[in-house]
Amino acid sequence: MSYAVAVDIGGTFTDLVGYDHETRRVAYTKSATTYGNFVEGILDCFEKAGLTPDQAHHINHGTTLVINAYIQRRGARAALVTTRGFRDILEIARGNRPDPFDLHYKRDEPLIPRSLRFEAPERIDTFGKVIEPLDLPALDALAEELRAAAVESVAVFFMNSYANPEHEEIAAARLRERLPGVYVTHSTELTREWYEYERTSTVAANAYVGPQVNTYIRRLEEDMKARGFTGPLFMMGSNGGLLSVDRTCRQPVSLVESGPIGGCIGAGAYAEQLGFKNVVAFDMGGTTAKCALVENGRFNVESIYYANGYIQGFPIKSPVIDIVEVGSGGGSVAWIDGQNRLHVGPRSAGSTPGPVCYRRGGTEATVTDANLVLGRLNPERFLGGELTLDTQGASEAIRRLAEPLGFGGDEGVLRTADGVLALATVTMAGAIRQVSVEHGLDPRDFVLFSYGGGGPLHGAALARELSIPMLVIPPAPGNFSAIGMLLADARIDLSKTFTGLLSAEVIGDLQDAYAQMETEAAASLAKEFGAQDVFFERHAEMRYLGQRHNIKVPVEQIGDLNAIRAAFERDYKRRYGHSDPNNPAELQALHLSAFARQDRPDLKNLIIDSEVAATPGSRPIYFREKGGFVDAAVYQREALAIGFRADGPAVIEEYGSTSLVGPDDWFEIGPLREIRVHCDRRQGEQK
Repeated sequence: MSYAVAVDIGGTFTDLVGYDHETRRVAYTKSATTYGNFVEGILDCFEKAGLTPDQAHHINHGTTLVINAYIQRRGARAALVTTRGFRDILEIARGNRPDPFDLHYKRDEPLIPRSLRFEAPERIDTFGKVIEPLDLPALDALAEELRAAAVESVAVFFMNSYANPEHEEIAAARLRERLPGVYVTHSTELTREWYEYERTSTVAANAYVGPQVNTYIRRLEEDMKARGFTGPLFMMGSNGGLLSVDRTCRQPVSLVESGPIGGCIGAGAYAEQLGFKNVVAFDMGGTTAKCALVENGRFNVESIYYANGYIQGFPIKSPVIDIVEVGSGGGSVAWIDGQNRLHVGPRSAGSTPGPVCYRRGGTEATVTDANLVLGRLNPERFLGGELTLDTQGASEAIRRLAEPLGFGGDEGVLRTADGVLALATVTMAGAIRQVSVEHGLDPRDFVLFSYGGGGPLHGAALARELSIPMLVIPPAPGNFSAIGMLLADARIDLSKTFTGLLSAEVIGDLQDAYAQMETEAAASLAKEFGAQDVFFERHAEMRYLGQRHNIKVPVEQIGDLNAIRAAFERDYKRRYGHSDPNNPAELQALHLSAFARQDRPDLKNLIIDSEVAATPGSRPIYFREKGGFVDAAVYQREALAIGFRADGPAVIEEYGSTSLVGPDDWFEIGPLREIRVHCDRRQGEQK
């Protein structure tokens, strides 16, 4: 047997999916994330699945390591080497005030403090011409200062290196030579665009996580090889594609949203096969909830990402699927502020100690505890029975919230638990509005595709909150991000500054620039993946003449001026509600995405059949809109055949997740064994 294996390390659980292309056997497992050594959680998943690393043909891996390092400020002691006169660029930033009404507004501190930022004599102009040669003796002296400062990594950024990277490349090579064991990175190996603050911030972020990511990946490789694994390890990139280990070690910022991206890939694959044009991919895990749009079969990839948010965070100039993340997961802690107001998240109980009901020492009520108190989770069948939940402990934790709010007795516990879920729903609905309404799109025109350990439990409430008519829950939703990693293609993204008015005169240069980028990307995919069959997607950043901000426009016909202009007008009007066909448009940057198809499983084979009888049980579940507890049918998902239909209220249980169908909803099992919950009762009357 030879398995394709995907592993997703989340904030609470580590998920594994294994698929044998010959026997079509599939295995799903989950284990608590082991923060002391992530590899232990991975090996525990292998053991639960009845697999060993030597049976894996290749491993696709996603992790939240990078984003957690940024948010928790647990990165390397990094230094910045920059052009003389530009030491303070990280503080100067863009000089804007993203939150103008906050009188106490303050950005996050830079990842690299001023005491570890150094200047080197050199200068290149905007056309790439050397104005002042790089002073190598001064650089050597600077290396000694860096050694004395005991830095673990060095970021190199020189002004206008996007036009000519020679000085950066020489400096990086020289510093690696003078500082063995120190991680060295430079800005132009990450982006060739001209934005000086964003490039500085990006290379600083790369240096900040570089040593940690390299140590982790190399350790994972060694541990797997020691157990007989001989295949390649691929990492799940934030751009929605697989990356080689070598590229990841050079560009660890490309993993900033590595974990959640797998679910977006899976949602796109299922939407394409099921014929859904537009879906909202919604993932609710133990720590956070994430959402992204799949529109016309494709997800939107942004060229800039703000770690810890636009208001206070810092930019990373790296392609990331447009995903919004909020602190509203199953482990999100419910708490009361000084004015006796109830809040949920963003702090999470994580896997240790976890929710109170896990019996691991948790004392604060969480979203999972609220679901258990309301009868929505089966305490005897959580994770297929691997973990027995403490209903009494969860109820007492909720009671400690209810009493300060003035809700007494058992009814007060239920009302408070329902309030916890209502607040979580509002937070998650806001995230979906952010990726839809704020982009000029109506969520009612989309299907809600819900997965993760908590997504199927909250999906119907979200759909009703947003007036989305149908909720779709894929097979094995608790492991779905890992499933998406099995379905991902290899991908490399390149970008470069390209300025000029959109006119017939620039079309030739435009074609030449894309041709060069395609040649470079194809060669990299051949080297890193052995890929011969490569296809491309092209985008250009454009704006009207005189504007400051750009929009990203698909460029399908490079040589067709009118087609490019029409695409720009269409996307501009959709985002801003108007366009100006008489105003000249200008180009600012070119983006190229290169893909190489990987051997992926047929979606029909990612289903585990069971001998469980389809006869449902029942249990009371609390629904506020119905005045209290209502008897709900309880089904085992593996027993539900394609075409099965039933009315709510209902609970559908499976390993890793529980799906909830409301009293006014109905559901059916679709052709890929997906659950389709119809949240518009008028449709139910027609079935």
